[in-house]
Amino acid sequence: AAGAFALFALSSLPALAQSNPLAADTPARTDTSTLIVGSADFPESQLLATIYAKALAAKGVATDVRASIGSREVYMPALLDGSIDLLPEYAGAALSYLDKSATAHSPADVATALKAALPEGVSMLTPSPAQDSDAVSVTRATAEKHKLKTIADLAPVAAEFVLGGPPEWKTRKEGVIGLKDVYGLEFKSFRALDVGGPLTVSALANGQVQAANLFSTDPALAANDFVVLEDVKNLFPAQNIVPVISTPKASETVTKTLDAVSAALTTEDLVKMNGRLAAHEGFDVVAEDWLKEKGLN
Repeated sequence: AAGAFALFALSSLPALAQSNPLAADTPARTDTSTLIVGSADFPESQLLATIYAKALAAKGVATDVRASIGSREVYMPALLDGSIDLLPEYAGAALSYLDKSATAHSPADVATALKAALPEGVSMLTPSPAQDSDAVSVTRATAEKHKLKTIADLAPVAAEFVLGGPPEWKTRKEGVIGLKDVYGLEFKSFRALDVGGPLTVSALANGQVQAANLFSTDPALAANDFVVLEDVKNLFPAQNIVPVISTPKASETVTKTLDAVSAALTTEDLVKMNGRLAAHEGFDVVAEDWLKEKGLN
């Protein structure tokens, strides 16, 4: 997997040069003492990069954030060529990118497989318990009425429920097929909606569907008092937040600081912070407030 990853990085350099703000025609880095923290091009990743950078700065580590680098196909090669040194990753998605044949699903198995799949010169630090993963959600009223805490608890009532999710969920292992094969659930019907967006939220809130696919850090969960059912059989690959770093940059101070951030971060924290971002609060303010709350600044 490491060799394939490195080969991909080399083959994608032309695309990197065209679309990456840290492109190949940018002057080579001369200041290697500053730790460059990158992020993907969506708010949660940018927030996590900001948290990492501010936590490290509080420990005297010189940092600079390069946010919104792009997709995994762009920021992973940037990590390999030294354009960036550190970034927040999602364990399951990173593993799938590095090893297309990966079958690990549980947090421990995904972490073990990801560590083995990372290319030479790149390390992962301790994963956080926080996850931004696929989830099956129900309303609070539905959860209380049927005593639902886990996906397995749906067994007695699934035949009465309409399940909502993105169109591809109908034929995806991590969707309708897996819910049947892994949990034995056969729903009354499946309703194709959007990918964890306003259509899904509205359909669940209005009772057009009784269970739906949302993402575990979506602020809509808290805003609508939805309940995420625990995936006790690991149908969905674990997506624990994990710092991925250039190995030479993983000093004792950097490692201890980021391990402390990971230990303190929860999925519930991400839901709340994403809600603040959705309300147009800035990354710096939200990150600083969280670090202060956890005693990490």
